Amino acid sequence: MNDRTRIGDRSWRLLPLALLTLGVAASLVVGCTSRDQTKQVPSSADTALIPDPAVGPRDVRALYARPVSEWPAFIVDNGVDAVELGPVPDVVFPEDNPYSETKADLGEQLFFDPRLSASNQMACASCHDPDLGWADGKTVSFGTDRLQLARNAPTALGAGHVAPLFWDGRAESLEALSAEVINNADELHGIGDDVAAKLDAIPEYRDAFVEVFGDGDNASPVTLDRIAKAIATFVRTINPGRSRFDRFVAGRYNVLTDQELRGLHVFRTRANCMNCHHGPLFTDNQLHTTGLHLYGRRGEDLGAFRVTGKDEDRGAFRTPTLRHIERTGPYMHHGLFESLEVTVRSYSGGNKVGRPRGKQLEDPGFPGMSPLIHELNLTDDEISDLVAFLGTLTEPHRRIEPPSLPAGLYKRE
Repeated sequence: MNDRTRIGDRSWRLLPLALLTLGVAASLVVGCTSRDQTKQVPSSADTALIPDPAVGPRDVRALYARPVSEWPAFIVDNGVDAVELGPVPDVVFPEDNPYSETKADLGEQLFFDPRLSASNQMACASCHDPDLGWADGKTVSFGTDRLQLARNAPTALGAGHVAPLFWDGRAESLEALSAEVINNADELHGIGDDVAAKLDAIPEYRDAFVEVFGDGDNASPVTLDRIAKAIATFVRTINPGRSRFDRFVAGRYNVLTDQELRGLHVFRTRANCMNCHHGPLFTDNQLHTTGLHLYGRRGEDLGAFRVTGKDEDRGAFRTPTLRHIERTGPYMHHGLFESLEVTVRSYSGGNKVGRPRGKQLEDPGFPGMSPLIHELNLTDDEISDLVAFLGTLTEPHRRIEPPSLPAGLYKRE
């Protein structure tokens, strides 16, 4: 099933074009490189097309206005198993939670329903708003009772292709993520059994769960497990794939400007972005220590270390997708980078803020730095070109009307 097509065919209610989305996304990990590099050559590429990273406008269009398999080699560090860029594939639904139209419809209602929270005031869509790039546009999100959370809300766009999930990689599936967010005292604070009982008392929801999942083994057909499965099914239908970049790789070679093509070339060569941001979703789905942990300062966040307890995970965060990145700022897990240019410049300089100084050199708790991070010293033109290319990953804006929700039980508890 091609869900990039199906998302427009099912129960989506599309309104006329509105203002461009502002959105928030996961942080940008770009410009990763080290001194030891290897050139990865697509099997069908013409090795004569391996160019110097600095090419002119005529050269770069000649290099890229052709099928992806004929592009020049990309450059990554030794040991990086990178995959070429390309169109977004169909999402894969797990065997224990297969796709159905009715399940996706139910998941869509649940995604927008604030009754999943203890306060009846917060929904999944509160932090993952389709009008805001499937995020919330804030530096960091607000949780229950307007509690300021520690991290920026990643976009839900393309989340069906991502594993592990959360900034620190603690969830292996969308089902696990959905259940945890509902139960999390700082987020929806819903307490799974209470949420299930609340929904079970609403006849329309009870009937929908019976239709999708059957009567169940318990007295109620509504359980936290089933709620999470329905939400996960819906989220797997939120797919990118309509950007100008996608049209370009499909053969519409006139849709990108010379500057954007130069940026693509910088992305794949000199900036070594494909160390971490490769493949159709522009992510390796790995955890990296990128020096943005703010160790010993306000906002310190040691990332995956809080989950695994492993020293090598101090300050490690998951590589986000770069799709729709232009509309999903501010950037990084803490949302402290206000623009793509600022983000690219930080990585071009090797993220010096994350390197130890003075007494920190003797601190055994100071997080290490990924060997993929190195000073690139990109020129102003290269940075401008790279930012221009990232803009080609923007999806066309469509205003999405939230679904109708079953009536009842909106009383504040």
